[in-house]
Amino acid sequence: MRKLGILMLAVLLMGVLGLAAEPGKIIIWADDTRAPVFEEIGAAYTEATGIPVEVVEVGFNDIRGQFTSAAPTGEGPDIIIGAHDWVGELAANGLLQEIALPEDLAAKFDQVALEAFTYGALYGLPYAREGVALVYNKALVPEPPATYEDLLAIARALTDPTLPQYGFAVQNPNPYHEFPFLSALGGYIFGYDEEGKLNPCDVGLDSPGAIVGAELLDELFEEGLLAADLSWDTWTSLFAEGRIGMVITGPWAIGIARDAGIDVGVAPLPTIAGHRPKPFVGVQGVMVSAFSPNLPLVEDFLFNYFATKDTMLAMYERDPRIPAFIPAYQEVASDPILKGFAESIAEGVPMPNIPEMSAVWGAWSDAMAAIGSQDLEPAEALHQAAENIRETLGCK
Repeated sequence: MRKLGILMLAVLLMGVLGLAAEPGKIIIWADDTRAPVFEEIGAAYTEATGIPVEVVEVGFNDIRGQFTSAAPTGEGPDIIIGAHDWVGELAANGLLQEIALPEDLAAKFDQVALEAFTYGALYGLPYAREGVALVYNKALVPEPPATYEDLLAIARALTDPTLPQYGFAVQNPNPYHEFPFLSALGGYIFGYDEEGKLNPCDVGLDSPGAIVGAELLDELFEEGLLAADLSWDTWTSLFAEGRIGMVITGPWAIGIARDAGIDVGVAPLPTIAGHRPKPFVGVQGVMVSAFSPNLPLVEDFLFNYFATKDTMLAMYERDPRIPAFIPAYQEVASDPILKGFAESIAEGVPMPNIPEMSAVWGAWSDAMAAIGSQDLEPAEALHQAAENIRETLGCK
C-alpha cells in the first residue's frame, strides 16, 4: 500500500496542529448514484486502516456551489465527485489540491481524461468519460461511412425532406454537437499559453480550420441535406420513427432508439479530408480540497481504493459511462456501443475547463443558428462570434 506506513503519524501530526475539526477522518461528497460505491470502498478502507470514512450524499448539481462556500471555512469535505469543467473555476480560486499521481498509476488512466482534469497541474482523478459519435440506424445504413464523402453519398441517397426523412442529422444550433466539423481541420475554442494552460484571449472560433469546417455544414444546409433549427425533440422523434439514417449524438440517445425498436450502431466520426474530427470529451471524477488536513490519507485512499479495476467497474455498473481507467475499460470494451463511443472520443479534446468558457456558448450558438438559417456566411458568423467573445473577456 502506498504511503500506508506514515498514515498514523500523519493523523497524530494533524491532530496536534489543529488543521481541521476532524483530522484523521475522510469526508466525501457524492451524489446518489456514486455515493453507494464510496460507502463500500470507504468501509473497506476503514477496516484495513482504522481511518473512518464518511460519505455525505449531495445532489450533483449542488456539489460545486456548496463546496465553494464550505471549503474555505474548514467545513467542507476532503473529496468531491464532479465534472472536469469545474476545475478551472475551483483551482483558480485556490480551492483544489494538486494531485501527485505516481507514474505507474497515471499510465493506467486514459490520457485525454487526465488532461481534462489538468489546469497547469493535475487537479482530479477521472473515472468516466463521454462524448459524441456517429449513431446510425442499421436498417437504413448497414455500414457506417468512413469518410465525409461516404457520409455525403449516403445522405443524398436517403434524404427526402417531404417525407420527412434524412440520411444525416446533427442538432442545430448546438455548438457541442457541431464542434467536430469545426475541429477536424484545426479549429479550436481556446489555445494554450507557454505554461500549457488554456489562454482565453487566444480564441480559435474564427480560425481557418473552424471556418472551413463550418462551410461544410453550410453546404449541407444549402443542399437541403441537413435541416436547420433541428431541435432535440424533433430529431429524436424522427430517429425513433426510423426517419434518420445517421446522427451525431452521445450515449444519452441510445435508450431512445432502443425503446423505439431501432437497431443502432455506433462508429467514430468519419474523416474530413483525411483528418479525424475531434469531439468534445466530458469527464467525471474526484477532486481534493485544498483545505483538507488529511492529504496523506486522501492520497492513500484514492490511489489504493478508488483507482482500482474493481472500484471503477462498480462505478460503471452504477453509471454506465466509458471507464477512464484502462483496466476497467478493457473489461467492458466488448460492448459494441461502448466501443464505438470510446473510439470516437479517443480522438477528442476535453471541453475547456476554464471559467471563461461561459462567454462562448451564447455567441457560438448564435453563429451556428445564422449559418443554418443562411442569414450569414460561415466566415462572417464565426468572426462576429469570436469578436464578441474577445470583447466580453476583455481581450481587445
